[in-house]
Amino acid sequence: MAKETQYNEDNIRSLDWKEHIRMRPGMYIGKLGDGSSADDGIYILVKEVLDNCIDEFVMGAGKTIEISIQGEKVIVRDYGRGIPLGKVVDVVSKMNTGGKYDSRAFKKSVGLNGVGTKAVNALSSYFRVESTRDGKSASAEFERGNLTGKENLDETSRRRGTKVSFVPDVEIFKNYKFRSEYVKRLIKNYVYLNPGLTIIFNGEKYFSENGLKDLLSESIAETDRLYDIIHLKGEDIEIAITHSKTQYSEEYHSFVNGQNTTQGGTHQAAFRESIVKTVREFFNKNYEASDIRKSIVSAISLKVMEPVFESQTKTKLGSTDMGGDLPTVRTYINEFVKTALDNYLHKNTPVADALQRKILQAERERKDLSGIRKLAKERAKKASLHNKKLRDCRIHLTDSKKARNLETTLFITEGDSASGSITKSRDVNTQAVFSLKGKPLNSYGLSKKIVYENEEFNLLQAALNIEESIEDLRYNNIVIATDADVDGMHIRLLLITFFLQFFPELIKEGHLYILETPLFRVRNKKETIYCYSDQERADAMDKLGAKPEITRFKGLGEISPDEFKYFIGDDIRLAPVMLDNALMIEDLLSFYMGKNTPDRQKFIINNLKVELDRVEEA
Repeated sequence: MAKETQYNEDNIRSLDWKEHIRMRPGMYIGKLGDGSSADDGIYILVKEVLDNCIDEFVMGAGKTIEISIQGEKVIVRDYGRGIPLGKVVDVVSKMNTGGKYDSRAFKKSVGLNGVGTKAVNALSSYFRVESTRDGKSASAEFERGNLTGKENLDETSRRRGTKVSFVPDVEIFKNYKFRSEYVKRLIKNYVYLNPGLTIIFNGEKYFSENGLKDLLSESIAETDRLYDIIHLKGEDIEIAITHSKTQYSEEYHSFVNGQNTTQGGTHQAAFRESIVKTVREFFNKNYEASDIRKSIVSAISLKVMEPVFESQTKTKLGSTDMGGDLPTVRTYINEFVKTALDNYLHKNTPVADALQRKILQAERERKDLSGIRKLAKERAKKASLHNKKLRDCRIHLTDSKKARNLETTLFITEGDSASGSITKSRDVNTQAVFSLKGKPLNSYGLSKKIVYENEEFNLLQAALNIEESIEDLRYNNIVIATDADVDGMHIRLLLITFFLQFFPELIKEGHLYILETPLFRVRNKKETIYCYSDQERADAMDKLGAKPEITRFKGLGEISPDEFKYFIGDDIRLAPVMLDNALMIEDLLSFYMGKNTPDRQKFIINNLKVELDRVEEA
């Protein structure tokens, strides 16, 4: 008989606020990550500090926010009212303490639970807060949540406001790196949602006059818009709508009280529903919802009294009520869209005509594809039964709904050897593998029909579950895992082309990555070092000395499963595939994947010369 585990008063332990945050950081900031994804923890820390600055602006205090990120250190300075000087320590180190519990002061605030800056403090190796108001200042410094020093009530001539400086703790966020593209995206959303606000990031100024209209103007090029952006505003709601000429799927940007709800929620669902209902009533036609929303690019911002989100990171709205005496979220949005959008379409006949032509075109395309789609689904189902292409993760096999809320990953690999190595070394609960057979087709310039007719594309689409909408995406991370050689690079390019051509929102929303695997293994009898570049190899050789053994990995299949588990585990290195909004997808694909051979040849030659010069200098 097994010995009974002892359980008494000595087993009962109470954690203080900082210990609990550091032990369970995911409860407060979501996933940790290394900065390769827009929702990684280091960006949530920045956002938590910025949210307080935004709330000051919303309350009419301070029109400028300054942000500096140099290396690992973040500095955020606002010119709001400043934290009450006697509470500077409490508001960043005492749980459930803040001004946002008083709805008179913060009626429609971003942060309501008094946790944000406490989490930043606890998860930072260095944290400093300084408040200036009424000609006086107070400051406090912390290390991993522990107070290390404070200064109170000094006379000062500095402008009022709050300044927060912090360095995310490497014990929590391992090998992290801030990517300015993600920080800029966060900043742009803030200024779009708060016209009149200026944010200065590392010396660069961001400002918006037209709110969500400016957001869509950057999201979709003018030449790709089917009609001018529809921009409508109400007391607690703002929307912007257009349709793309080339994009196949739906694209939504949704916000609640200034928070980017990347996973949507009740407001986004109501917005999608209200667009369909209004358009049907305007044209007096019972059009299919998918035909109305096909190629739509839109945004909605809603202000709700004390919103309820589904997690501390506030990526999905759970509230069904607007608060106060207002109706439900669904009713409020439906009534606004029904009135405002209907009025707009009546007053702008060319826009209404263009919209109807787009709907009829989508209807024709859907009917033309109906037979092909049916056969494609049958092939995909048959293939999955025989497990030819996809080795799914266990969580999908047991609870697909739950899986969408977890950090699931699909590795797209080339060949049996590479997929075999990853399959044997993966986390079978959350990591899946999709094996390619040879090089994919160059899909540039092809219609959506090819996705169903081409076996590779059809099965990949089915595995991702993105035929109807990326809201049904089965994996948070789509990782291209190919050999680090010319063929591997070509396959990467062809896959990226596929996603850009048919599912660009997967890239825009940060779901697509490239797996970085070591190029070299440098080892002696005592130590093994995996190197991802020539410089890392040189450093490893210097460290180990005495002629260490050096192995050059030519393909993923050469890396044993026992080694591979380190490269797709906690220390996984992912390079995000990012899309510069200044570049039009059509122009990008045309240059790199089209038939402009002379121009592309010149580009390659010029850049090859630059690279050769760099190697020679090194």
